[in-house]
Amino acid sequence: MKYSSLIRIFFFLFFSLLLISCEVDDKPEVYEQGSNKYTNDWMYNQMKKYYKWNETMPDKGDLSLNSKEYFSKLLQKDDVYSYAIHPELPETAPQSIRTKYGFDLSFIEFQDKFYGVILYVLYDSPAKNSGLLRGQLITKINGTELNVTNYNNLYKSIIASSNLNLEITSYSAQSGFSESKEISLLQGYTFGQPINYQVIEAKNTKIGYIEISHFDVGQAQLFLQILQELKSKSITELVLDLRYNGGGDVSSATALSIILAPNIQSNNLFIKFEGNANGGNVDQSFLQALQSNESKVSFEALRNAHPSISRIYVLCGNRTASASELIINNLKPYMEVITIGEKTFGKDVAGFPIEDDRISGKRGWILYPSIYKLFNAKHEGDYSKGINPVMAANELQQPEVFPLGNTSEILLNQALNAISGNTSKIKTVTLRSLPISTIYTDVDPLLRFNP
Repeated sequence: MKYSSLIRIFFFLFFSLLLISCEVDDKPEVYEQGSNKYTNDWMYNQMKKYYKWNETMPDKGDLSLNSKEYFSKLLQKDDVYSYAIHPELPETAPQSIRTKYGFDLSFIEFQDKFYGVILYVLYDSPAKNSGLLRGQLITKINGTELNVTNYNNLYKSIIASSNLNLEITSYSAQSGFSESKEISLLQGYTFGQPINYQVIEAKNTKIGYIEISHFDVGQAQLFLQILQELKSKSITELVLDLRYNGGGDVSSATALSIILAPNIQSNNLFIKFEGNANGGNVDQSFLQALQSNESKVSFEALRNAHPSISRIYVLCGNRTASASELIINNLKPYMEVITIGEKTFGKDVAGFPIEDDRISGKRGWILYPSIYKLFNAKHEGDYSKGINPVMAANELQQPEVFPLGNTSEILLNQALNAISGNTSKIKTVTLRSLPISTIYTDVDPLLRFNP
């Protein structure tokens, strides 16, 4: 055999081996089904595709980590909204006092003593069924009296607990403090909430008041019925109480917005979603945003329920988030929105669930990443630090806290005064609201968007 032939054979074998080697190297590594590496590799790839801030994500890193811990390492530092859960691991779901017991609370100092204030109680919740009411004051949590150094840790301990013992009292300006009593609660479920509404007459003006605790899929029909009734009673002003509404579904919030906004058309731009280079930007009209999850009620039916209003008063606070903030921000191009209360929570992102369904017959992890930043028709948004109220007011100005919808309640009273032109101020007492040094977990982790 000639020398040149041997050289050709040698190079043929060399390049063949090289190609085989490259093919082996290019194949993705296969991980054992159900292992952390199997899950975390999937997590990384999904986040790299959908996550709003995918360009700032770190390298894959250690895929053997616990999946909950691994997911958290993929997030941008200030992203407190993205999360991951496993349906078979309840401990992976976001925990909150509201979801466990059905109430919200804050803390105050009054006359050198410290109290937890029951702010909101969900209907048919463990809290409601045990006798908790808005305005009650907590003096002890699991036998420990509240003070300036322990109230924040006691707050965290409630979130981590599965049962709870409270010592409570009540206060009124006329009779002072009531005798203390103990209430015990067990962790439990709370289901759909009613929407409370009424008509208030003040100086010959009929004012509608609506309090909504959450935006759920399928509420469009209920919104339609409520606003049709308020319209039939000839309201000319509307107060929308969203101070304890942590968010929910985009299409549900859109349905309410269609009723409220005057003189809109179905093709008017309602919301702008801005994603990464993969997802791009999505602009949705009122009709498109409605039909993404609320197709059973027509735009025309909702539009015809619009009462004779040209502005809305929105009662808000630091638990007003997500879909509630969307209503505030995205109605501004179409009507006057007067917010009363405190700065809102600041959740200006939306996303949709991404489920690991690779193993047949078995549910895997579900990711809820921040996929889009939200803007209104005028490209106004970027309220990650909250939306400042037009009229600032703290509902905890005195230890007597009235029920929501009561005309003596601080924020509603201020709205009624603004409507009637009454500029008198409520007399306050020496009371200090105490900050909680942890993010409120009683708001929805992510605004849900159905692409």
